[in-house]
Amino acid sequence: MMRAIVVTRPGGPEALQEVERPVPEPGPGEIRVRVHASAVNRADLLQRRGLYPAPPGAPQDVPGLEYAGEVDAMGEGAGLWAVGSRVMGIVGGGGYAEYVVVHEREAMRIPQGLSFEEGAAIPEAFLTAYDALFRRLELEMGERLLIHAVGSGVGTAAVQLAHAAGAMTLGTSRTAGKLQRAGELGLDVGIDTSQEELAPALESATGGHGVDAVLDLVGGKTLEASLPALAQGGRVVVVGTVAGSRVELDLGLLLRRRIRIVGTVLRSRPLEEKIALAREFSGTVLPLISSGKIRPVIECTYPFSRVADAHRQMEENDTFGKIVLTW
Repeated sequence: MMRAIVVTRPGGPEALQEVERPVPEPGPGEIRVRVHASAVNRADLLQRRGLYPAPPGAPQDVPGLEYAGEVDAMGEGAGLWAVGSRVMGIVGGGGYAEYVVVHEREAMRIPQGLSFEEGAAIPEAFLTAYDALFRRLELEMGERLLIHAVGSGVGTAAVQLAHAAGAMTLGTSRTAGKLQRAGELGLDVGIDTSQEELAPALESATGGHGVDAVLDLVGGKTLEASLPALAQGGRVVVVGTVAGSRVELDLGLLLRRRIRIVGTVLRSRPLEEKIALAREFSGTVLPLISSGKIRPVIECTYPFSRVADAHRQMEENDTFGKIVLTW
């Protein structure tokens, strides 16, 4: 048997309880991972409230979108990893458990020198940021990128990835301290939206040229405010909707400036797409993490016995980087 955290009913953090479940068995081409650490994501909070069900095939009552641990067993035909290999990755659900079963090609090695806790802070944030910046926005060297909620897990990953790619990074937050810390990660311009309006701040920072791309982790009115700041041919990728999922758009502005808006989510993608992303990421970004040029950012770590406290802290919106959970 294994320990797992389940959502007993839709509700607050108190709805999370530890139970015992059978240890899953790996199928053909799969590996079983003994999970040492996972991390909290906004999707976990929504799933707990009954607002974001897991995709088909994933546990419906066990949250958790990422894991870091050791390969414990291999299914028939699996040979990419050896038992004891340190791996990390994303899952559609079930990360809040002592064991997960994944396809062997979905897993990524944990860079040498990184702890399981650091490994757990990488998959969801960095894969999401990498996919959004380079596969959806097609960000290039020298372009100006605006990151909303730059102090979030995905935000702290995105600013580092964009900086490493030679882009100019601008980021928003309602907390000056988060902007200061983001500056240490490569943020060129920080905009405190509790103190200044977005449009004039961006006009000043870009010399009136606007930004080439926007990574929107907030949605709602933030998306509306971003569009006038886009340069000709600007692009927006929407990853989060914590500020709302409905907006009013000036279609005339989209037409005149040839603006492109795309949305993205990793959780519900087909297995083949997740494997392709993991393999591409392993070849391009993991070397940067191994060398220390890019690093996972952890706000704090909780034991799984305090998972409710971890959820409460995320709901307070005062974290910088990831909240990690450990067994």
